[in-house]
Amino acid sequence: MSATETARNKATLQRFHDALGSGDMEVISKTIDEVIQPDVLIRTPLPVESTGARALKEVFAVLHQAFPDLHVSVEDVIAERDKVVSRNIVTGTHRGEYMGLPPTGRSVSYSEIFIVRFVDGRVAETWGVVDALSQMRQLGVMTA
Repeated sequence: MSATETARNKATLQRFHDALGSGDMEVISKTIDEVIQPDVLIRTPLPVESTGARALKEVFAVLHQAFPDLHVSVEDVIAERDKVVSRNIVTGTHRGEYMGLPPTGRSVSYSEIFIVRFVDGRVAETWGVVDALSQMRQLGVMTA
């Protein structure tokens, strides 16, 4: 894979993160259609039954409904060959129902790391580690 393709993959992932930050589900959905393969393999447990790009749309709809001010801050990006790794900090205020939990008004800040594999300039596979335990503690669902 050329340096140009690697740079393109990094830019594509940044475009995806920019769409998430818009908070506009129409923009997010359109961007998913453009940069994610419909049958993307998501190797991270998700709270939805769908698969592929449809699952991503559902997950971000749930997150933005629960955390209308959801923001993903990209802290580090490392790219090599067909993979891009992104270390992120996610923040938001719990203002809508989330995983059965009514709104608490609490702010959350948690870490995540994603490895994204590209094929022909689009996301084909993802692996992620999300600090859901920290998120749940901050929402008051779990204690230390």
